[in-house]
Amino acid sequence: MTMKYLPLGRTGIKVSNIALGTMTWGEQNSEADAHAQLDYALDAGINLVDAAEMYPVPPKPETQGLTERYLGSWLKKSGKRDSIVLATKATGAARMAHNPQYIRNGHLRFDRKGLTEALHGSLERLQTDHIDLYQLHWPDRTVNIFGVQNYVHHADEDTTPIEETLSILAEFVQAGKIRHIGVSNETPWGVAQFLRAAEKLGLPRIVSIQNPYSLVNRSFEIALSEFSHREDVGLLAYSPLAFGVLSGKYLNGARPPQGRLTLFSRFVRYSGAHTEAAAQAYTALAREHGLDPAQMALAFVNTRPFVTSTIIGATTMEQLRSNIASLDVVLNESVLQGIEAIHARHPNPAP
Repeated sequence: MTMKYLPLGRTGIKVSNIALGTMTWGEQNSEADAHAQLDYALDAGINLVDAAEMYPVPPKPETQGLTERYLGSWLKKSGKRDSIVLATKATGAARMAHNPQYIRNGHLRFDRKGLTEALHGSLERLQTDHIDLYQLHWPDRTVNIFGVQNYVHHADEDTTPIEETLSILAEFVQAGKIRHIGVSNETPWGVAQFLRAAEKLGLPRIVSIQNPYSLVNRSFEIALSEFSHREDVGLLAYSPLAFGVLSGKYLNGARPPQGRLTLFSRFVRYSGAHTEAAAQAYTALAREHGLDPAQMALAFVNTRPFVTSTIIGATTMEQLRSNIASLDVVLNESVLQGIEAIHARHPNPAP
């Protein structure tokens, strides 16, 4: 297995084509599990590790921050801070019912107070003096994300202007506390505004966008992928297996005991009938060609030209090994044609 490394925006940094996601640490995974995953991932060539102040997921007051703490204790123990590109995320404003409201005592705006508290909290938990890629977990405005289909405009909504947010983040860069800025769960309009603010005010450009992307959610291709190509804002693809649905393990109503969809009722984004029909078709296609369904799904994401890195998460070492091994899976023309045929029948059932 040979890891590939791709440019992170225009930073001069190269990151592994597969990134290690961490949102299960502190909920489904212990600190020892987290350290074992990190050791294995680095040995496999992964250098991008992605966390968030909100993690683990599902978010709860009593576990919030454990993911970063586990990562921080590994950094201290291993002495390998310079071996990874450390990414984390600041929690956005609680504008949707399921957004946590308890973090930072409820001050979740991307203004000076909110971002300063978020950054310093992450630095303390991670036991480091700087973060390589600091991302905004979701916008400080109401947008249709996390499975919401239609955009509803709120003309009088009180939001932090993007220029203000980027100016504050620029100060963090100048202070050496963060190296680069990324966005997450962002829209085409939002990406355009960040790029325009950077050019207009002479501020740092965003270097990445972390959005969902999988065989059952290819909506990134519709508009955002052009920004990736033309502006070097590459995709860090999350949920590439649609919470495990594309592994086939939930087909026909199956609910394996340790599966996330079994354990946590809040995750309905990938549980609809149309998504299951698509997953059934993709699983059948993989098996027809002698491929592991999860590895086929990951290989598709890994090889999209606008993807900088595919963020994989695992609750077992077996899953982690298998997911990383997707790098060696080659999708021939027959498989790719089959994928496109299924996509035509079941377009983006789980946006």
